[in-house]
Amino acid sequence: MGHTLEVGDTKLVEVLKKRATPYLSRIDDAIKEEMELYKHSKFYGPILYSLEGGKRVRPMILMLASESVGGNGDETDLAAVAIELLHMESIIHDDIIDESPSRREKVAFHIKYGHGAAIITADFVFGMILDIASKYNNNNRVSKELAVAALRMCEGEYSELRVDPKSYSISWEEYIGIVSKKTASLFETAARLGAILGGGTDEEIKALSSYGLNLGIAYQIQDDILDWGSEGKITEALSRERSQDAVLYRMKEMAETYSAKAKDSLSMIKNGTAKDFLVLLADFTITRKY
Repeated sequence: MGHTLEVGDTKLVEVLKKRATPYLSRIDDAIKEEMELYKHSKFYGPILYSLEGGKRVRPMILMLASESVGGNGDETDLAAVAIELLHMESIIHDDIIDESPSRREKVAFHIKYGHGAAIITADFVFGMILDIASKYNNNNRVSKELAVAALRMCEGEYSELRVDPKSYSISWEEYIGIVSKKTASLFETAARLGAILGGGTDEEIKALSSYGLNLGIAYQIQDDILDWGSEGKITEALSRERSQDAVLYRMKEMAETYSAKAKDSLSMIKNGTAKDFLVLLADFTITRKY
């Protein structure tokens, strides 16, 4: 099951790849084990197709958040799968709404399998996520956090859906509001859930939630910068009454600001390899080229 992790700085690439390898292997092994439960389902092949090529950043954040507060790792694998599935499900819907022809250098899911199959597959994945949450029967916070993330992601997607760049110039505040819900909410949930499963204190959970939220905002801004010119509704609405150079400059500035905020949120987390990696991911977020 392939995954990619690329950034602009060569030295940072090598450090990240070395540190990420064991986590990526754990995540892929956990996904493979969970998918075995659906090996005879008609959805098995299509779901594997949709999972291929992901960076696995969100589930990795969950694992690192747990480690950073003293978690031993055993409690995070299933939740990491749920986070990646929720991200994957949102991608299927997002590509349908945006009529995107491709994703991760492959044919988009709805193009390959059809719109009807794409919608049903995304629904099936929600069922898988619910099943995973039910396995944490002694911790109902898992299902609660996943539900909150799904609701916020839908709110963000709906807000974006209502933007008409031909007649409306979106404000920077509205832009960040959409990004916070549509993308950053799952980053926030990943970090928050990791801290909860790792047994973090209320202060640690709050700090890691802030890290995830700010990192997610920076991540989406960088995505929008990298996708510039692809006729995205939000970037078109941002550019309606502003010059392209001015918008790109402001976006780069904002990405750096939110990445810095993410790192600042970790100030009260104890020093260690997990915290160091979370800092590296914040740097990766705004230097990546893919």
